Amino acid sequence: MIFVILCYICFFLNIRKSYTMSLSNLFRKKSTSVILKEGGDGEHSGLTKVLTVKDLTFFGIAAIIGGGTFSAIGNACFSGGPGVVFLYIICAVACGFTAMCYAEFASRVPVSGSAYTYAYVSFGELFAWIIGWALLMEYSIGNIYIAFSWSGYFTNLLESFHIHLPEWLTINYQSAHDALVANKPGEGLTAWNTAPVVGGLRIIFDLPAVVINVLITYLVYKGTKESKNFSNAMVYIKLAIIVLVIIVGAMYVDIDNWTPFMPNGFGGVMAGVSAVFFAYIGFDAVSTLAEESKNPQRDLPRGMIYSLVICTIIYIVLALVLTGMVKYDLLGVSDPLAEIFALKGVKWMLFIVSIAAVVAMTSVMLVFQMGQPRIWMTMSRDGLMPKKFAEIHPKHKTPGFATIVTGLVVGIPIFFTDENFVLDFTSIGTLFAFVLVCGGVLMLSPQSEAELAERATKGKFRIPYINSKYIFPLICLGAFGAVQYFLPTFFPDTFTYSEHFFANNAPMVVFIILCVVMAVLAFFKNLSLIPLLGLISCCYLLTGMAVSNWQWFGIWLVIGLVVYFLYGYRNSRLNKLTS
Repeated sequence: MIFVILCYICFFLNIRKSYTMSLSNLFRKKSTSVILKEGGDGEHSGLTKVLTVKDLTFFGIAAIIGGGTFSAIGNACFSGGPGVVFLYIICAVACGFTAMCYAEFASRVPVSGSAYTYAYVSFGELFAWIIGWALLMEYSIGNIYIAFSWSGYFTNLLESFHIHLPEWLTINYQSAHDALVANKPGEGLTAWNTAPVVGGLRIIFDLPAVVINVLITYLVYKGTKESKNFSNAMVYIKLAIIVLVIIVGAMYVDIDNWTPFMPNGFGGVMAGVSAVFFAYIGFDAVSTLAEESKNPQRDLPRGMIYSLVICTIIYIVLALVLTGMVKYDLLGVSDPLAEIFALKGVKWMLFIVSIAAVVAMTSVMLVFQMGQPRIWMTMSRDGLMPKKFAEIHPKHKTPGFATIVTGLVVGIPIFFTDENFVLDFTSIGTLFAFVLVCGGVLMLSPQSEAELAERATKGKFRIPYINSKYIFPLICLGAFGAVQYFLPTFFPDTFTYSEHFFANNAPMVVFIILCVVMAVLAFFKNLSLIPLLGLISCCYLLTGMAVSNWQWFGIWLVIGLVVYFLYGYRNSRLNKLTS
C-alpha cells in the first residue's frame, strides 16, 4: 500500500509535458542476455578478475563480523537475555534462504549490481531503482555506524598506550549538542565545553572516524587486488582473536546466568531484531564483486553461503559465552566484549578485544566501501545515474569516480549524524532488498521443461526446486496452531483495533495476511519452497521494526522516487530503446 501511494505521489510530481509516461514502462525489464552482454565480459568489461572462492568467502566474513559482533550484540543480549540465540538462529535461517536466492541470481546474472540487477531482471526498472536506492542507503549508513564504532574502539586502544585525544575530536557534533541540551555529564558535555570556537562555531567532530573513512576509500580506489590482500589478512587476525575471546570467556561462564533464558519473553528477544540482523548484513555485498571474480557462477554462491555458515556458528557461541559470563542486564553497552572482561578483571583481554574490534570493523568498512560504488556503476550503465559513475580508472581498474563519491557520502555525515540513528535505518533497507530478491527468484521458478533442463547445467548454482503446494500451507497452519495453543490471546490482541494499532499491531496483521495469500498462491502456482521461506522469514523480521524506522525509510524512498522520475526515467537506456 505504501509503495503504491509513493508511486502515485511521484507520478503526479512529474508534470512535464515533454514526455508521457506509460505505466508499463515503469516495469520494463532487462533480459539476462542483455545484462550479460553489457556487463562482465561484455561491452563494459574493464574490472580486474582476481577473486577466488576463498577470497569471496573471506570478503563475506570480513563484511559480516564487525559492528554486529563487537557493538550491536550487547544491545541484543540486553533486550533478549540468553534467549537471543533464538533470534540469531531465526536471522540465520532467513539469511540462509536469502543467501541461496542471491546465489541463484549471482549464477544466472554474474555481473555487478547485486539486488539492483536482480530486481531489473525479475520485477522491472522501477523496482530495480527502488532497491538500488535502498542499497545505497544500506551501505552508506551502515559504514557511518561502523566508522563511529571503529572510532570508539580505536580511541580505547590509544588509551592503553596513554595517548589521549581531546573529547571534541572523538565525538560527533550532534551527540555533543544532545549532551548539552540534556545536561548529561560525560564525553559529550566535556567535548562541548572544551571545543575550540571558530567564527562562533564549535569545532567538534570524530577525527578517527573521518580518518579511517579516508584511508579505506583510498585503498578501494587503488585496486581490487590490494583490497583483497588487505581483507584476507584482516580476516585471519580477527578470526584468531575471536576464537581466543571464546576460549578465555568460556572459563568464566556461570550457567546460572542463563536463567531465566528469556527474561523479557519472546517479545524481548524480538526487540533485538535490528541489532541481530545488523550483525548479518554483509554477505549480500559479495554479489557486487561478480565482475571481479574468476568464476562468478560457481564461486559467488559458495562464497556467500560459506561465509554465512561460519559467521552464524561464531555468533551463537559468542552470545552464549557473553550471557554466561555476566547477567544479561549488564550488556547494554556499546563495547560489551571489553565491558565483560573488565568486570571479570581480565584486563589483558581488553587490549586484545580492542585490536580485534579495530581489525574487524576495518574489514567491514572495506567491503561496504567496495560494494556501493559498484552498484552506482551498474545503475549508471543503465542510464539511471550520470555516466560519470560508470567510468573505470584506466590504471587501477576500479570505478574511480564512484568510489570517491562513496567516500564523501559516508564521510560528510560523520561530522553531524547521531550514531544511534543509523542502526535500525540500515537494517530495514537491507531486509527490504532481501524480500525483493527472494520474490524475484519466486518469479523465476521452474515452470517449463526448458527451465528445468537449464537448471541442470553443470557449474551453475541453482536452488533445489521443492514444490510448496502442500508443504507451505501446512507450515502456516502448524505455525498458527502452535501460536494459538501456546499464546491463546495473541490473535485476539493482534486483530483488536486500539489507539496504538498502527504502531504495534499493523505490521503483524499485514504479515499474517501475507502468509495466507502466499499459502494460497503456493497451492495453485506450485511455488518453489526455499525462496518462499526466505521471503516470509524476511517479512517476519520486518514486523520487528519500529514505526519511526518505517517513517524514515518512507522519506528516503520518496526522495529516491522523485530522483527517478525527474532523471532516471528519461535517461534510462531502456527508455531510449523503446522511444
